[in-house]
Amino acid sequence: MASAAASNAAHSVKAAVVGFIGLGNMGACMAANVLRHNYPLAVFDRNEAAMDSLVQQGAQPADSPADLATKADVIITMLPTPAIVLDVYTGPSGVLTAATTTRSPPSSSATPTPQSPPSAAPPLPSSSSIRPHLLIDASTVDPATCHAIAAAAQACAVAPSALHSLHGPPLVVDAPVSGGVGGAKAGTLTFMVGGTSEAFSQAAPLLAAMGSRSMHCGPTGSGAAAKLCNNLALAIQMASVSEALALGQRLGLSPALLSAIFNSSSAKCWSSEVYNPAPGVMAGVPSARHYQGGFSNALMSKDLGLAVAAARAAGAPVPLGENVMGMYSDMVSKGAAGDDFSSIYKHSYGGEPVEV
Repeated sequence: MASAAASNAAHSVKAAVVGFIGLGNMGACMAANVLRHNYPLAVFDRNEAAMDSLVQQGAQPADSPADLATKADVIITMLPTPAIVLDVYTGPSGVLTAATTTRSPPSSSATPTPQSPPSAAPPLPSSSSIRPHLLIDASTVDPATCHAIAAAAQACAVAPSALHSLHGPPLVVDAPVSGGVGGAKAGTLTFMVGGTSEAFSQAAPLLAAMGSRSMHCGPTGSGAAAKLCNNLALAIQMASVSEALALGQRLGLSPALLSAIFNSSSAKCWSSEVYNPAPGVMAGVPSARHYQGGFSNALMSKDLGLAVAAARAAGAPVPLGENVMGMYSDMVSKGAAGDDFSSIYKHSYGGEPVEV
């Protein structure tokens, strides 16, 4: 039965038009992989040049998120901040406003819940119909944002279609990724997914077009929580590798030699073996191209802020996370916002390139 359900989900999603919003370093590569797997694709991005690049590969352009929602059966978003994600879904030209209003929104006197923070957009009014039956947000946001989007989607009804058997609101998953730009290009991303089992099953075939692994973490917001924990650990790991390499360099050790030692001993990790921060140690990583074309300090700073805020709300101590968050915030304030997050080796620790 399970295999039959998975097969049906794969067939229905494969026949669907996919709408992709957010064509930055990650999103453009993910959308290109959607095209490579022969899904019909429509795209929107505020950067027309980014959108034109996908259009030249065969995608259909849209004028706004709302316009995209009239063209697509599945929506994928890959956006930089919670505020932008909320606007894309619930703003004046948002995905969920593609439906026409037929019922008033819930009373403003309703008791607020932890899932609906003051900063979140209020749930949208109900509608006669909306075309997309599956909403996949791959952005890195806080769990509260995921709950706000899911609540807004509950006020919409999906239009009847041969692609699905839904008779209510669209399915929603939060599905942030790990693997970086390299993984996005290669289609080897890992997706951390929050949502119902049905939503995960429906999303899985499409996620497989962009990644090599999808993990169902639990209900709405669980994927976002997993991603924040992952990036908290990653930032601390990168800082520790950078700190040790810079120290070794001042003690007369080459970062290349020290990295080789790390990678054959107990200090081996992703930041030393796959994404080394010292220029000259590895080819094909941001440190080899002046820290350009990777995951920016600004985005890491944002993610750490979300992780630390979530930790404080949960009463969880994160002293290392708070210290590293301060380091990334400092780099951003000093003009290194666009550099890759591995540039902490250079900006915070004064590490030098490997001499050739």
